[in-house]
Amino acid sequence: MFDWLLNLSSLFVFNILKIEKGAHLGDALEFFIYDTIKIFILLVTIIYLVTLFRSYFPIEKVRDYLSGKNKIVGHIMAAVFGVLTPFCSCSAIPLFLGFLQARIPLGVTFSYLISAPLSDAVVIAMLFSMFGWKIALLYVGVGLIVAIVAGLIIGSLNLEKEVLIEIKPISNCCNNSSSNQTKFMQNAKESWDNTKDIFLKIYMYVILGVGIGAFIHGYIPADFISEYAGGDVWYAPIIGVLMGIPMYSNAAGVLPLIEVLTQKGMLLGTALSFMMAVVALSLPEAMILKRVLSIKLISIFFAIVGFSILMVGYLFNMIL
Repeated sequence: MFDWLLNLSSLFVFNILKIEKGAHLGDALEFFIYDTIKIFILLVTIIYLVTLFRSYFPIEKVRDYLSGKNKIVGHIMAAVFGVLTPFCSCSAIPLFLGFLQARIPLGVTFSYLISAPLSDAVVIAMLFSMFGWKIALLYVGVGLIVAIVAGLIIGSLNLEKEVLIEIKPISNCCNNSSSNQTKFMQNAKESWDNTKDIFLKIYMYVILGVGIGAFIHGYIPADFISEYAGGDVWYAPIIGVLMGIPMYSNAAGVLPLIEVLTQKGMLLGTALSFMMAVVALSLPEAMILKRVLSIKLISIFFAIVGFSILMVGYLFNMIL
């Protein structure tokens, strides 16, 4: 979807700025430009469209459906939808915010936020080509389970008050004398004002978060990871998860590194738990969410998902 943007970022860094390809600075700068602009585009587009859609659609019925007896179904639907969207942890935040604006239950929105970066069609294909169909299916299955269970736990804790952004009501009715065109223009303006308000509140956090991720992406070598998280020792998955959280990449981007790490002796379970920590939890993601959610809610989110990923690592090491 954003290949054109990646090409432009590469052209600017390596052709216009004349930075050598393969250099740490060039890789970090290309990553920063590409990801920042991509997230800005997604942020504005998704928030605007969801808010405009909410002004015409009786979203309360959807919320009531997902909050009622079909709660688990809602989490499953959100997790499966996450697999269908090719977003990294930071790129998934705009749609996460859109769900919040649409008053979708908090736990369901987290099931999507966790699932989206973990896997998509490209990741599944890459896993299949590198490790076979059993590993690919197992990875996708446990990813869905982690997203669903973590979302259910967060949803049961009644943490809605920990959401910092205001969920503004959008008018979805007008008096009988108003034309459809007038109604559309009014809703479009309200939606744009709401989008602009959210964007201005979090754009600096996006820049800061992606900047940290770009530095780590460009300067942390694979040998550093394999040296401390490799080998058949009981604490390897713990180190793998702890090392993965500060990093930032999408699943397709980190999979070649996973192949290298396993070739260097890292157990597959440790390598996959490291990968899941990189893509589902990241320091840049936390920096962006900090403007949207309280530290308490972010900490709970990271603790639940981090522990779940750690258990996945141990499980994979046992059965593989």
